[in-house]
Amino acid sequence: MTLAVKMRLMHDLAVIILAAGKGTRMRSDLPKVFHEILGEPMLSYVLETVKKLAPAKTLLVVGHMRELIMDYYKDWPVGFVVQAQQLGTGHAVMQAEASLKDFSGQVLVLAGDVPLIREKTLRDLIEFHNQKKAAVTDLTAELPDAGSYGRIIRKENGELLRIVEKKDATPEQLKIKEFNTGTFCFEKEALFAALKEVRSENSQKEYYLTDTVEILRKKKLPVYAFKAESADETLGINTRDELVAVDNILLSRKT
Repeated sequence: MTLAVKMRLMHDLAVIILAAGKGTRMRSDLPKVFHEILGEPMLSYVLETVKKLAPAKTLLVVGHMRELIMDYYKDWPVGFVVQAQQLGTGHAVMQAEASLKDFSGQVLVLAGDVPLIREKTLRDLIEFHNQKKAAVTDLTAELPDAGSYGRIIRKENGELLRIVEKKDATPEQLKIKEFNTGTFCFEKEALFAALKEVRSENSQKEYYLTDTVEILRKKKLPVYAFKAESADETLGINTRDELVAVDNILLSRKT
């Protein structure tokens, strides 16, 4: 990456980190992102990686036990946005709009429970997004069995057609190995325009960030997917077993 591109990131990049969830499957009342890996909350790993991008603004969307998170990170270079009710990922990002009213450029959205995500992967995602002049670029990855993750449907030229959730996928689509990681790079104006059209007409009655992909395609805007080199770094932590697995991966990185 050229120095010019790196300098551009400092001024034209905002980051929204989703950290409002309870993490019920952790069998704990703590916010999910506050569970520790090698003695540090998993959210700290995400924040440390994001800090290396030197964004103009970093916003943490907090909800469950937000005072705990806000107090812990009060001296970090972050702003806080409250999602009082957890009504989905799209709803979480909507809460950040007012905090970005004076910002223009790219908005990187990622979850606070992906502690293995690498700086290089995020830089590569943003660079690809800029090269394609995309309205949104979804960070994807590949696994032999994509399990419960949303499948990626592409055009032959690599453009992203849509993200199909497992419950809505056909048997043929379930064979697709490429999946949505939940990390996105958006153009700010496109992001918040699309979010205004997202509806909660689904079984969870939630506003999904992934719905913005199809909305932006219908507006004839360029929508792309960029595949990470390693699926491991993109996976979110939902259970204590997964927490232990990430502990081991980080230990191996240190040796």
